[in-house]
Amino acid sequence: MSQSLPESQSLPESMTAIEIREPGGPEVLVPATRPLPKPAAGEVLIRVAAAGVNRPDVLQRMGGYPPPPGASDIPGLEVAGQVVALGEGVAGLAEGDAVTALVTGGGYAQYCAAPAVQCLPVPKGYDMKQAAALPETFFTVWVNVFQRSALKSGEAFLVHGGTSGIGTTAIQLAKALGARVFATAGSAEKVKACEDLGAERGINYREEDFVAVVKEATEGKGVDVILDMVGGDYVQRNLKALAPDGRLSFIAFLGGPKTQVDFTPVLLKRLTITGSTLRARSVDFKAGVAAALKETVWPLLDSGAIAPVMAASFPLEEAAQAHALMESSSHIGKIVLTTG
Repeated sequence: MSQSLPESQSLPESMTAIEIREPGGPEVLVPATRPLPKPAAGEVLIRVAAAGVNRPDVLQRMGGYPPPPGASDIPGLEVAGQVVALGEGVAGLAEGDAVTALVTGGGYAQYCAAPAVQCLPVPKGYDMKQAAALPETFFTVWVNVFQRSALKSGEAFLVHGGTSGIGTTAIQLAKALGARVFATAGSAEKVKACEDLGAERGINYREEDFVAVVKEATEGKGVDVILDMVGGDYVQRNLKALAPDGRLSFIAFLGGPKTQVDFTPVLLKRLTITGSTLRARSVDFKAGVAAALKETVWPLLDSGAIAPVMAASFPLEEAAQAHALMESSSHIGKIVLTTG
């Protein structure tokens, strides 16, 4: 049950949101009128100023990534805005607070309910578009690179898709926390962008063999951790590129989820293969990630040591154009929607 607002801050009964009319291309994203969400116990209602656009949204639109039980069917996994109502039992947040939040859905809308423990403060000097570009990529990178793969200072790290939202986040965060960073990308412009963000070496996968490049750069040893969103024929090459006791973490399979693999390197080099999706994890789990980010990563954002790379923003009603840009893979960094 949500707490009531003073009459001066009364909320509308309905809002504009983006619906998926049917599985398909970007054109199936259409504006619609929906009832205002009501924050449940432990949740806050956020007046959304901006929402991040992510690959899982594209997969959901195409019918391949349904929301978990109980989640909104409206796409959108991260938002930034102002808290306008509190659910029962919420502590540590107040109406009027500026926050950015990870959500299981509902982000492509003027209002969105979010667990209070998945909200983080807007970093110093950030506008709402920058703030909305943070949760999905930083939660994902933290879980898969630093928790599951245990990347340490001084180790070598390779991220594929270095100019994606995930890639630009992973490069900066790994570099800031003391790792040697390598990144693959598909053009000379994108390779330079990776190196400008802190990669020791950007690798043009269209012209170079990333296995050979990282082996040469590490005197034959290989990298300690790889973050892969490609899968397919990259799997075998990843195993070759890893150092002894290396860790390979999957977060997507843009190149396909199936391939033939010789697992001999796993035995000979004592490799660990892991992977995860974030959306269906529990609120308690995400609360722990949020706490870790607030302690370790948010000071880096506040100080300007790292920052989201912004590619483009679109009005909420132009979500279809935002998805078309994402699917073109021509962008560098994050795409966001704004409510205006």
